[in-house]
Amino acid sequence: MEKHLEQFSQDIKANPDVDLILYPEGYCQVTHLPEVKKLAKTFQTAVVMGYRNEQNVDRALIINKRGETLLDRAKTPETMPLFMPSTVDDDGQRYGYVLCREIFMGLEGLKSEEDIQLIFNPIGVGMFSEEQYEEWSGEAKKIALQQRSIILGTSHADGSYRNCGHSIPIAYCFDETGEEVLLSKNDTLTRIVDTVKKTVNLLIPQI
Repeated sequence: MEKHLEQFSQDIKANPDVDLILYPEGYCQVTHLPEVKKLAKTFQTAVVMGYRNEQNVDRALIINKRGETLLDRAKTPETMPLFMPSTVDDDGQRYGYVLCREIFMGLEGLKSEEDIQLIFNPIGVGMFSEEQYEEWSGEAKKIALQQRSIILGTSHADGSYRNCGHSIPIAYCFDETGEEVLLSKNDTLTRIVDTVKKTVNLLIPQI
């Protein structure tokens, strides 16, 4: 979780052919959003991430390639149904969004008769156990199957859940049939995943 936007700036500039970049939950502060929008517009690259507002609370964010905000909403508390909106339309594509632990609300909250092409899951810190890793990726696979949609997620490499001292970075992608396209742990390489209509850069910052 950087104080500035060094890695994001580097990635978006180094990958001009990428259509969309996915970053983890809480990657940047609200004061950085004008610069994120400017870079998105300059490089014609959509951006999906989570950011921290003035109260240091996580929010969901999608910015299109024109630098316009498509989605900006609060993170859903664990005891409540998934906050809306959690789907947006962008140039003929329909995106779904579950921020970090909202993945466990997605089966019900994203359930829809309308087609969703891509579902995003920006995650905060890594997994705290192998069991959580299996549970998290298993939930993502269920959502992909239910919605017949590609689902993608990525976490930070640094930090641990509630300072437990253990963190397993995760990045994943399941296709519309629930087949594994990418499922990594403890591997902080930048990933580029080609989908049918989009190219998505999955990143775990090495901070």
